[in-house]
Amino acid sequence: MPSSLKSFPIVGLPVHLSTDYAGWLIQSLKEHQGIHVVTLNAEMAMMTKQNSILAKIIKSSQLVIPDGAGITLSLKLNGIDQKRCPGIQLAEVLIQILSNEKDRHPIAFYGGKPGVAKKSAEKWLKKLPKADILTNHGYLSSKEEEDWKNILFTRQPKLILVGLGVPSQEQWIYKNRDLCPESIWMGIGGSFDIWSENKSRAPLWLQNNNLEWLYRLYQEPWRWKRMLTIPKFFLEIFLNQ
Repeated sequence: MPSSLKSFPIVGLPVHLSTDYAGWLIQSLKEHQGIHVVTLNAEMAMMTKQNSILAKIIKSSQLVIPDGAGITLSLKLNGIDQKRCPGIQLAEVLIQILSNEKDRHPIAFYGGKPGVAKKSAEKWLKKLPKADILTNHGYLSSKEEEDWKNILFTRQPKLILVGLGVPSQEQWIYKNRDLCPESIWMGIGGSFDIWSENKSRAPLWLQNNNLEWLYRLYQEPWRWKRMLTIPKFFLEIFLNQ
């Protein structure tokens, strides 16, 4: 196992600190160590207050990255200057690295509505024609899911990206990691929608000003109730200073 990353607790959850998460993950693969990557944001952190299973999964994962601006701000309030690491960007770096290696291994896309993961793979293959991407949507029957798990077990993709939404994707990874014990498993939320161009990512000026969440709310206004957890998150952070 590569040297362990230092972590700092935010609302009782570990957040790992690094300037090169991708490099650490690739080194883990070289040393045949499987990793569950959790992309932590304020909404997910507060979700653990009512979901003890999700809290357990996050605490047991090998890498928790600061995906949300709320997490990096919380670290900064504790004197830690950690750069934000959006999960979609980390996934993109890993796809490119693994697709360009001499000994290429399959990559798996699982989740989204029917056709979305497949379309995402097609977009990636235009950039990386030698990539080997397995895909399946997130609306499988029990039989179809078993068939998909058999494919993962047989092919042993080194990177398995799961877009089932929080907390379903984290729970699915936790239950099925043994299928590919030396792989990187990562929940990536709605990244397939962005890669397939069904939706767009926030403009750079919003990303750079930690306002990507606002653009997502604009695209998905039904999320407004879930966004109410963010003020509660900051209240808890300030009360614990």
